[in-house]
Amino acid sequence: MLDRSSLLLGRLGCALLGLYFLVPGLAKVLDFEGTAQVMRDAGMFWVQPFLILTIVLQVGLGALLIAGRYLRVSAMILAAVTLAINVVIHDFWTLPPGLEQAHETQNFIKNLAIMAGLMVLAAAEPDRNTRDSSA
Repeated sequence: MLDRSSLLLGRLGCALLGLYFLVPGLAKVLDFEGTAQVMRDAGMFWVQPFLILTIVLQVGLGALLIAGRYLRVSAMILAAVTLAINVVIHDFWTLPPGLEQAHETQNFIKNLAIMAGLMVLAAAEPDRNTRDSSA
């Protein structure tokens, strides 16, 4: 019974992680130019290709997490994307002390926690491509 409850809660967690990426990915589609401007303001180069790639990864891999498919690879790619976004967009260390710096620091730390959760998910997901040699 506990295993079944844990599995259900774990699947719910995957769905929530998936939503964390799917919803912002769709929001980027709806406000493409606004998001592109945020990226330009952060000093990004090749904004349009990176934004399109981010949208595809967030929507596509977020949907895979929700569906419970390809969890290991989806989680690892999203962890890498989260780290890249964190360093480029939530660069609190470049801001003067104040409310904006505090907000970006909080976002940075929150994203590190999300990234850690994705890495745990990737590590916990069994590798279905490996055959049990003891069989």
